[in-house]
Amino acid sequence: MALHTWWLYVTAVFVISATPGPNMLHVMVQSIQHGPRRALASMAGLMTANLIYLVASALGLGALLKASPGLYDALRYAGVAYLLWLGIKAWRAPMGGGEGAAVPVARRSLRVLYATGLGTGLSNPKLIVFAAALLPQFIDVGRPFVPQLGVLVATFMVIEAFWFGVYATGGRSLARWLAPANRQRLFNRVTGALFIGFGAALLGSRI
Repeated sequence: MALHTWWLYVTAVFVISATPGPNMLHVMVQSIQHGPRRALASMAGLMTANLIYLVASALGLGALLKASPGLYDALRYAGVAYLLWLGIKAWRAPMGGGEGAAVPVARRSLRVLYATGLGTGLSNPKLIVFAAALLPQFIDVGRPFVPQLGVLVATFMVIEAFWFGVYATGGRSLARWLAPANRQRLFNRVTGALFIGFGAALLGSRI
């Protein structure tokens, strides 16, 4: 893989990763609720899901999903259900009263934060198909496949981690503004609606 080809890949992934989606929204919400440090566990879960899908795509699962619409739909419906569950959970998050301050969010274990991040990352099987379509465009068939794939996957993970950090930092800043209960309630409603919207978009998508 030539250097200029790698830079094209970096540019494409940088722009794509920056686009708000369920993963970035999840990172921001966890940073607001639990702080950027504990949100690292959620990021680790999301990164694990990304790695699983990228490797699965390289192993041919993307082609299998294209050839098996039923299997793809099964994964897609599971992802839709999970995103809808996240949306309803966010929408119905409990609020405090009296002094106008939001109720502190119950402290979750790092294991739970990781598992929730993993589930969110795995909720969108389109990443497999996306990777199957994107990665081959940047691989030189005249050079060894595995080293090139390793570079592409590592590059994707680093860029994704960078944007996770950006959204987590934004969540930390928002946490101060969200101290009053009415703002927290509004944020919960918007977050819930966005997760439900992501689920609806996934439901209406096709390979």
